Amino acid sequence: MKALGLMSGTSLDGIDAAIIDTDGERVKSFGPALTVPYADDFRARLRKGDAERELTLLHAEAVKKLLGDYGGAVDVIGFHGHTIEHRPADGVSRQIGDGALLAAETKIPVINDFRSNDLALGGQGAPLAPLFHAALAHDLEKPLCVLNVGGVANVTYLGPGDEIQAFDTGPGNAPLDDWTQQTCGAPMDKDGRLAMAGTADKAACAQLLNHPYFVAPPPKSLDRDDFNISMISGFSAADGAATLTAFVGRAVAWSVKFLPGEPKRWLICGGGRHNPALMDAFRKVLDAPVETVEQVGWSGDSLEAQAFAFLAVRSLKGLPLSLPATTGASKPATGGVLHKV
Repeated sequence: MKALGLMSGTSLDGIDAAIIDTDGERVKSFGPALTVPYADDFRARLRKGDAERELTLLHAEAVKKLLGDYGGAVDVIGFHGHTIEHRPADGVSRQIGDGALLAAETKIPVINDFRSNDLALGGQGAPLAPLFHAALAHDLEKPLCVLNVGGVANVTYLGPGDEIQAFDTGPGNAPLDDWTQQTCGAPMDKDGRLAMAGTADKAACAQLLNHPYFVAPPPKSLDRDDFNISMISGFSAADGAATLTAFVGRAVAWSVKFLPGEPKRWLICGGGRHNPALMDAFRKVLDAPVETVEQVGWSGDSLEAQAFAFLAVRSLKGLPLSLPATTGASKPATGGVLHKV
């Protein structure tokens, strides 16, 4: 079955769209993918959470462009939408995006609302990519970890014998992006240049790590705005970026104590893998080789979009989208809402 996945991540950078051919168990082939960056003014509206119709129509345009470039058809669209609030302790995870409107605009069945059933079963509603990671890594040596560094960072541990565990390790790009916007008027620390020009403050990094989230056992997940970075408000732009970059790395290192075993390899996906300062931070604190997912033939830029294409097919087939060991749901959780044409 050919499926198109759509992802608007917590980094607020744009829409990722990707096509795969899958039966919901394995990926038969990968189709084309694209990224549509958000304009600055729309990004500001999206941050406020009041742009659902505009967001949906932008996704429809992305679908039409990708299908035009592809020159083919797909059977279903997996539409994640954009997370504007994630408070799993209160049973809340809100994604804006109108699935019915997207189906009407594209003339393709759409599945959205991937998280509600998991939350209803006591789960965190996140992360949702681990079953896709497991499908991709079926033939790779294990144990290994897949680390997705978006606005929030999350890890999928894949052990021998199909063992799987997943949770958010802590912040990803979000605090660093917010810091560079605040201090430099730039949406991100491009190529890690700002962090590499500064010096990390060990005391501030330790203070950031003194957050109750880090001692809580998994399953656990975060909202992009869960961390207060006010303690670095007096730092130079470069030193603040260096401190936050070190913080992200150390949060990942701290997460290892919650894994079932020591991974032999870390595969990094998400926008954070483009940041050499972040990649260096991971290599300094992790005891196994750290590589980008491209080293095993995966597409790091489109992996999350591909995951929601995969999950859309699983939803159609009534297969679980999450497991107790990935979100804390009381049992394997199916989910998704189908919007027919």
